[in-house]
Amino acid sequence: MDTLFFHCYDTALGTCALAWGGQGIVGSQLPEESAVATRDRMRVRFPAAREVLAFEQLPLPVQQARAGVQALLAGEPRDLLEVELDERGVPEFNRQVHALTRRIAVGQTLTYGEVASRLGQPGAARAVGRAEGSNPFAPIVPCHRVMGAGGVGTGFSAHGGVATKLRLLAIEARATGQQVGEQTPLFG
Repeated sequence: MDTLFFHCYDTALGTCALAWGGQGIVGSQLPEESAVATRDRMRVRFPAAREVLAFEQLPLPVQQARAGVQALLAGEPRDLLEVELDERGVPEFNRQVHALTRRIAVGQTLTYGEVASRLGQPGAARAVGRAEGSNPFAPIVPCHRVMGAGGVGTGFSAHGGVATKLRLLAIEARATGQQVGEQTPLFG
């Protein structure tokens, strides 16, 4: 088993965090209600991980992941596809959902049903919802870009729930020159 590390850092939305090992990023954390709560959440999620405080001590890929998340949350249209994820502990179906979700462009959305159909499993919308709900890599895997039927912002497991999801979508809409709520479907 790899030695794990985590790092908390400031973003436009609050304190986020990354956890990693020798094979890539094993987890990403959107802001909790405070920096202390984010740090505590990482300690619960990755109890054996050692905290790295200084940016300069982060491996280059982690520095780049941090910069990418900061840019995305500050309103730059970043897709974060260059971030290497370690999904060894993630079920195969969830990996497929994550891979497709990562290809949803900034400023666009799909429904759970559309993701399921694109995976060749049109009846698996609820399974897609569960996979998105247990996504350990938000916002690197942008599960906030997946909506309920009719574009409804249902379910979001990050602190703040659907309000956080809608806030992320609003940031991305502005980044791509759209009015909030005009996110277009990926293949439509």
